[in-house]
Amino acid sequence: MNQPGSGWPWANLVTGLRLVLACSLWILAPAGGWLLVGVATTGALLDVVDGPIARRTGRTSAFGARFDMETDAFLILTLSVLVWLGGQAGAWVVASGLMRYVFVGAGWQWSWLRAPLPPSVRRQTVCVVQVVALIVALAPIVRPPLSTAISALGLAILTWSFWVDVGWLSRHRA
Repeated sequence: MNQPGSGWPWANLVTGLRLVLACSLWILAPAGGWLLVGVATTGALLDVVDGPIARRTGRTSAFGARFDMETDAFLILTLSVLVWLGGQAGAWVVASGLMRYVFVGAGWQWSWLRAPLPPSVRRQTVCVVQVVALIVALAPIVRPPLSTAISALGLAILTWSFWVDVGWLSRHRA
């Protein structure tokens, strides 16, 4: 029997599979339709298991948490571009995919934005809502203006969440 923390980091393997699925969306984009929805949904569902696997096997790490977060950000970027290119929403929807990267870039200018944030169920929930909104907007049966409204609502919630974090970091800067 393996001791906690020994053996292969299975959670990172699951997150790596999620990253491969997100990358495959770019290749599968010309096929569009339900194939994209299925692959994206599979990647999103795997996000539910990587954290519990890491905790159960005693293999949690700062790297694993960051790998998970950046994979989520890449998936959101990919989905937002596909929603735009598929005509389900305007180019503005890509803002939801760029938000994480703008936040990181702003941290290069303002060091207080690089401070660690406390764990947040809100942040996790908003990420799930954003991914689900973009997957739903990609579905062939969801057409504008409904896909546009769903995308706009997801972007609004994500923007609010980022502002909550920026406000917290601003109030707690050294």
